[in-house]
Amino acid sequence: MTARISHETRTPGTFARAGLVAVAALALAGCGGGERPKADIAASRVTTIGVNSYLWRASLDTLAFMPLVQTDSSGGVIVTDWYANPENPNERVKVSVSILDQDLRADALRVAASRQVAQASGWVNAPVQAATVQKLEDIILTRARDLRRNAIGG
Repeated sequence: MTARISHETRTPGTFARAGLVAVAALALAGCGGGERPKADIAASRVTTIGVNSYLWRASLDTLAFMPLVQTDSSGGVIVTDWYANPENPNERVKVSVSILDQDLRADALRVAASRQVAQASGWVNAPVQAATVQKLEDIILTRARDLRRNAIGG
């Protein structure tokens, strides 16, 4: 719907009324069943970072105890430095998280981990159990869902 206003009939309030009509029309157009809440869309699609903000924040929260080497919110990459648990100083791990999409989905998250153990000759690469990486992914996804739930008020 287009409103035409001739030059002769313009009054100071005409533009304000036209603006209110346009805002009301946009608001009504946004109403509909089954749509995602605006807070969810804002965090998922309209962000200043290139990836899902819930996954990004959840990843940073989950890895907060480890020193970070690289964080790239546009590319969705977080890389930690080696971290040794004080209770087990003969073992250290390094984690890399990649967020691959703007949507909050399990397949939008990829976690990789490296592990080393101390031996007489120095640090030696050791295998990482798949369950460890899976558990880390689960923690991040659960945290991201909690952040989303809190943001949309539910």
